[in-house]
Amino acid sequence: METTFLKINPADSVVVCLVGKKKGDTIEVDGKKLTLSEDVPAGHKVLIRDTKEGEDIIKYGYPIGHARQDLKAGDWVNENNLKTNLSGTLEYTYHPVGEELNIKNENRTFKGYVRKNGDVGVRNEIWIVPTVGCVNGIAERLAKNLREETECKDIDSIYTWHHNFGCSQLSGDHENTRKVLRDIVLHPNAGAVLVLGLGCENNQPDDFMKMLGDYDKERIRLIVTQKVEGDEVEAAMQVLRELYQIARQDKREDVPVSKLRVGLKCGGSDGFSGITANPLVGEFSDWLVAQGGTSVLTEVPEMFGAETILMNRCKTPELFQETVSLINNFKEYFLSHGEPVGENPSPGNKAGGISTLEDKALGCTQKCGRAPVSGVMEYGDRLTHTGLNLLSAPGNDLVAATALASCGCHLVLFTTGRGTPFGTFIPTMKIATNPTLAARKPNWVDFSAGQLIEGKTMKELLPEFTDKVLAIASGEKAKNEKNDYREISIFKNGVTL
Repeated sequence: METTFLKINPADSVVVCLVGKKKGDTIEVDGKKLTLSEDVPAGHKVLIRDTKEGEDIIKYGYPIGHARQDLKAGDWVNENNLKTNLSGTLEYTYHPVGEELNIKNENRTFKGYVRKNGDVGVRNEIWIVPTVGCVNGIAERLAKNLREETECKDIDSIYTWHHNFGCSQLSGDHENTRKVLRDIVLHPNAGAVLVLGLGCENNQPDDFMKMLGDYDKERIRLIVTQKVEGDEVEAAMQVLRELYQIARQDKREDVPVSKLRVGLKCGGSDGFSGITANPLVGEFSDWLVAQGGTSVLTEVPEMFGAETILMNRCKTPELFQETVSLINNFKEYFLSHGEPVGENPSPGNKAGGISTLEDKALGCTQKCGRAPVSGVMEYGDRLTHTGLNLLSAPGNDLVAATALASCGCHLVLFTTGRGTPFGTFIPTMKIATNPTLAARKPNWVDFSAGQLIEGKTMKELLPEFTDKVLAIASGEKAKNEKNDYREISIFKNGVTL
C-alpha cells in the first residue's frame, strides 16, 4: 500500500501528509485510526493526539510551538492554531554531543583550477568588481565589450558584480561592503579580476587594495576612472585584454574532493523540505566532511528554535560560546528594530506546510547533517577551518547566498519547495523538495530530492546527488548559470548618508 503520510520521529504528535487529504479520510497511525476533520494539503500536518490549549506540539522530536486552543486528533495543524514558543535572547548551557560519522574516505576527485596560492576554483572566470556603485554602468559596459571581443573562448564566463554601495555608508555597513568585495576579488573561481574604482568614494581604491593582503598582482589589477586621462573604457579594456590572455591558459586538473567547499541554503521551503531535500543535503554534507571537505550553514534567524542542537555539536566550549553569540546577537538585531524573533515563515512557507519558525528551523538545520561544528564565522569572514562551519548572515536568499560565496564556498546547494531561479556569483544548485516542482520548473531545478517520496531510498539517491554536485564542481553548468541569472547582495543595517 502506498504511504500517504509520514511520522518523522516516534515522539511526534503530528504526521505530515505526503499527498492531499480530504475531510473524512481515515489514516492509521501507531495502530490507531484517525478521521480528518477537514481537508489537509500535501506537506501539511495532522494532529495524532488530543492537545490542550498551551500544550506543545511535537515534530522532528522537538516542540514546534504550542496549541492556540484545544485541538483534537485528526485536526489540521497550521499557523492559525499553532503559535511559536520563541521570544528574546536566552542563556544556554553546553551539553556536548559527539557523534562519529563512520563514513569511509572514497578518495574522490573533481576537475578544478589550482591557483598560484594553492587554493582551488571550480570556475575560471574574469570578473570586474566595482569599488562603488557609481561605476556600475562602466563595469557592465566593459564586461559586455570583453564578451563580444573574446566570445568567452577558453574561459568559463565574464561578469561584473554590480552593487549599490561603497560610499555614503558608516561603520559596520561600510566594513561589510569592503569585506565582501575583498572576498569576491580573492575568490578562486576567478582566474583574473579587474577592480574598478571611481576615486572619490569612501571605499578608497588604494586602501581597498591593501585589504587584499599578498595577492596575485598579475591577475588582480586596479583602474581608478577619475585618474584616467580620456576614455576610461578603452584604458580598462587594455587591462582586461591582458587579463584574458593570462586566464585563458588555465586548465582543469584532478583535485581531491577534500578541497571542495559548499554553502548550505534553503529558500521557498515547504512541508517536504525537512523530509527530502534538507536531509539529502545533510547526508552529502556529512559525506563531504568525512572526505576532509567543508560545508557552511548560515541563515541565523532560521536556526532559532533548533539552535541548541547546533550548540551541543560544537567541538569545543569556545565554539559553543561563539555560537551562543551568533544566535543572541541576531536576536538582538531583531529586537533593536522592534521586531519579534519568531515571525519568520513567509506566506509561501505557510502555504507549503510550515507553520512556525521552530517548524522551519528544525527542517532547515537538517542541511548540515550530524557532523560536529568546527568553525564559527562573522559576516564577511573567510573560511579558515575545514569541516562544518556556521556563518552569520540573515535568511534573505540572495544576501545569504552571497555571504556563503564570499566566505570561500565554491558552490551553493540550495533546497527549495516553492522554486526560485536566482543565483549568486558562484554556481547556485537548486534541489527540489517535491516531484511536482521538479516537473513544473525543469529550467530552474538541478536535482529532485522528491524522488525520496516516490520510492527511492536515501542510500540509492545519495550517490546520484554526489555525482551531480561533483559534475557541477567539474564544470557542468548549474541551471542558474545556463539561464545567466547571477548577482550579489550585501547586508545593510545602518544609516545611508
